[in-house]
Amino acid sequence: MIRSMTGFGRSELLDENKKIVIEIKSVNHRYSDISIKMPRKFNQFEPAMRNVLKDYIIRGKVDVFVTYEDFAKSNLVVKYNKEIASEYINYLEQMRDDFGLKEELRPTVVADFPEVFSLEEKSELDSSLYDDIEKTLREAAQRFSDARAIEGENLKNDLMLKLDEMASMVAEIERMAPDLITSYKAKLTEKVKELIESGAVDEQRIAAEVVIYSDKICVDEEIVRLKSHIDGVRKILTDGGDVGRKLDFIVQEMNRESNTILSKSDSLAVTDIGIGMKTCIEKIREQIQNLE
Repeated sequence: MIRSMTGFGRSELLDENKKIVIEIKSVNHRYSDISIKMPRKFNQFEPAMRNVLKDYIIRGKVDVFVTYEDFAKSNLVVKYNKEIASEYINYLEQMRDDFGLKEELRPTVVADFPEVFSLEEKSELDSSLYDDIEKTLREAAQRFSDARAIEGENLKNDLMLKLDEMASMVAEIERMAPDLITSYKAKLTEKVKELIESGAVDEQRIAAEVVIYSDKICVDEEIVRLKSHIDGVRKILTDGGDVGRKLDFIVQEMNRESNTILSKSDSLAVTDIGIGMKTCIEKIREQIQNLE
């Protein structure tokens, strides 16, 4: 199975105490780049979460979003800030001395000042909370992976069609290759006949020229290698797995062979097919960039 590098997955866990929602989305990237955005108090879970994601992700720029709602009534605690209260009291006593005030300083007065008392979330996390987070994360990651697999299968089918198209072009060039030598021999013979006024043609010289030039325009090796590359891409797509980097290398080789065929071409028909082949290879290359 092959997978696309683009995908989306979502999972939600809801009970009487909490709600956890995890969403995963990704786009193309040369390497694995995973970003996790979640409440700060969950930061301690990040290493374990990344280990979980390794089971589902090989390549891609992946964003993971974790949202959390706590319905428990005991989630908030009152915090008394003694240092701030002490400063308020010192200044109030100083004011009383400065202005000769006799009013008694009561705790309720100090309690009304900012930051003396505050409400904060409990810093301790339930030990079972990570189990729920991991369960939700795995569900989201599996749906994410399934979505990538569906897209990957669509890409595979499209690539197979493009490989068939390219194989037809290679076969057509292979069919035309012998005629290129024959055509060149005829052109060369005609030119020599025009240049030699006596009409005598040195057949051996013509044969030697044809042999020399045929070596230059022969594309047999390029055709054999292109066929091999096409078969190789088909096999990799069929075997599945982490295919992106392998295919990227092979496509570079295919492009190199097609360039060589174009540089050797002495036929407008072969040139047209070669250009079409390069266009097809570029489309294949673009699709491969989407594969994990």
